[in-house]
Amino acid sequence: MSSAASWPSAAVNWLDERGKGAWIALMVLGFIFFWPVGLAILGYMIWSNRMFAGKKSKFVGKCSGFGFKSSGNVAFDNYKAQTIRRLEEEQDAFNEFVKRLRESKDKTQFDQFMEERKRNAASSQQPTE
Repeated sequence: MSSAASWPSAAVNWLDERGKGAWIALMVLGFIFFWPVGLAILGYMIWSNRMFAGKKSKFVGKCSGFGFKSSGNVAFDNYKAQTIRRLEEEQDAFNEFVKRLRESKDKTQFDQFMEERKRNAASSQQPTE
């Protein structure tokens, strides 16, 4: 009975050792041979967070919020902090530029609309002979 209960966990461990590619291959084979099996494997991969595990989760693990763990090299850590700060400032400046650009475009379009409306109103009020 214990071997029957342990074979699913052994299979999961075996697939985990081979990486996400093994899970994807199993899912594709499941879809090919009997689609509900493939769907069940996909659901399990999403539910157990195996679908999204990988480089992203390793990166998130190294970060705590916006603060990064120290690499042990003070000069590199200072350079990294300055670079991140500079990139954040550039991103803020760019977002502000895009906002001003959109506002300018919106104002131009609105002014053009009001001018056309004014012309249409003036032309409709002129008596026709």
